Amino acid sequence: MILGLILLQTTGIANVGAAIGAGIAIVGAAIGIGKIGSSALEAIARQPEKTSDIRSSMILAAALIEGATFFAILVCILALIL
Repeated sequence: MILGLILLQTTGIANVGAAIGAGIAIVGAAIGIGKIGSSALEAIARQPEKTSDIRSSMILAAALIEGATFFAILVCILALIL
């Protein structure tokens, strides 16, 4: 009986931890992509002739950040399930 209560409490704490981890991953990705966009706009304003190169680099960096974020969210979901 006591072991069952301990397991239920541990499961609840794990669910809260997974939710907080997913939230932190999303907020971190939003901040990162925002900084990428800001820096790209500044770079384009300084060198308009390099717009296509800057845009492609920005899209690549944003895709890598989103991929890492999806991986972090998947790990949090798996922590909830398992």
